[in-house]
Amino acid sequence: MKLLRIGDAGAEKPAALLDDDTYVDLSDVVADFDEAFFRGDGIEAVRGVVAQRAEQGQVESLAGRRVGAPIARPHQIICVGLNYSDHAAETGQEVPTEPILFTKSPNTLVGPNDDVRIPRGSTKPDWEVELGIVIGKRTSYLDSVEQARDHIAGWTLVNDISERAFQLERGGQWLKGKSAETFNPAGPWLVTQDEIADVTDLGMWLDVNGVRRQTGSTSTMIFDPYIIVHYISQFLVLEPGDLINTGTPPGVGMGFRPQIWLQPGDVMELGIDGLGIQRQSVVPPR
Repeated sequence: MKLLRIGDAGAEKPAALLDDDTYVDLSDVVADFDEAFFRGDGIEAVRGVVAQRAEQGQVESLAGRRVGAPIARPHQIICVGLNYSDHAAETGQEVPTEPILFTKSPNTLVGPNDDVRIPRGSTKPDWEVELGIVIGKRTSYLDSVEQARDHIAGWTLVNDISERAFQLERGGQWLKGKSAETFNPAGPWLVTQDEIADVTDLGMWLDVNGVRRQTGSTSTMIFDPYIIVHYISQFLVLEPGDLINTGTPPGVGMGFRPQIWLQPGDVMELGIDGLGIQRQSVVPPR
């Protein structure tokens, strides 16, 4: 299934995508795609409803509707840094021997086509196309990497927007360069595991103003999604509905010579095979 949330920001309703332009409304079945939904094995609970309503023609048009982030605000967004060796090289840093973890404020989460706002004082805003993992079960101290598969609800496309000056030149943790408002567009869908044959072999790309900047594949990850979930579980508890951003391939703005930074009026488009496409306009600070 492809799960999505439709409606104005803060008032999205849960739904399931049928094709590119129709969906089934699930707002009378589940309150939202939130912790309670995933904890209660909600994905399996709505499969039959989606199939039945599709067969009965209880479908609606997606045309003109805003698509929000595919999950409600999670407890936490955890990110993995330098998870592609060629991206580590372009930033001048060594390939990590263990996953580099940092957090991103959960209120950065916005819809896939919402504006990205440059924060006040920003000089180096940057883009990062990434595979997102949505956690399906409370996860702590997993015994094996293989066990991680049972704790994943599905996958989503994310743009891990970063402010490099805040991140790298202002001291302390990376959090301050990752957590400005609108800095985590996600979606358009949460794609359940059964929809993706091999999540470790998905093409990914990102354009800025129609120019291809990032081209990569999840096949070049240093640590694959299952290793990541197992690893994180040894240090903290992942709650149902939490989001993990798994790192980006080369082609970010800081990797170019001269470096390229986002400017008001820029348009980003990005996608991952099977996970849809996003499009964001960059807007100036408030």
